[in-house]
Amino acid sequence: MKRTRLLLPALVVVAVAVVAVIASTSSGSTKPAQPAVAASSAISLKQTSLGKVLVDANGRTLYLFGGEKLSAAGRAVWPPFTSNVRPAAQGGVTAAQIGTISGSNGAMQITYHGYPLYYYVGDHTPGQTAGQGLNEFGGLWYVLSAGGSAITSASTSTTPSTSTSSSTGSYAY
Repeated sequence: MKRTRLLLPALVVVAVAVVAVIASTSSGSTKPAQPAVAASSAISLKQTSLGKVLVDANGRTLYLFGGEKLSAAGRAVWPPFTSNVRPAAQGGVTAAQIGTISGSNGAMQITYHGYPLYYYVGDHTPGQTAGQGLNEFGGLWYVLSAGGSAITSASTSTTPSTSTSSSTGSYAY
């Protein structure tokens, strides 16, 4: 009788453990999760309503700042495109135009045709250009063409813009 009393709780514990193991191994996907591509791994072009514009490896639009210096508050809305390595040039982007500058925080900011590149926090999907032409934090914000020029039009056509900025001022972040 004493054996039966000890055996029953042991069986319950084993049964619960088996159910827990089965539940944990059978739930969820059997495919391993795909790692996200590092945004800083490449710069390419994406067709948008403004024409073909520079984007990162995940299709997120890159902008140039038409002002002299971007404040810390500005960097919260317009984060710099930074990387530990120089991104690859893909799909019509010229590798020789990709460069870097060092910021005050020591991060390496990526440049294209000499322009430091930024993201806009208002862009939520790949290729979105909600920051185009905004006048914020002491300057205008524009997307860039493959040639490294600012696309200054607000065109909604799908053909590349021929309007460009000729400013080559000094930029810092």
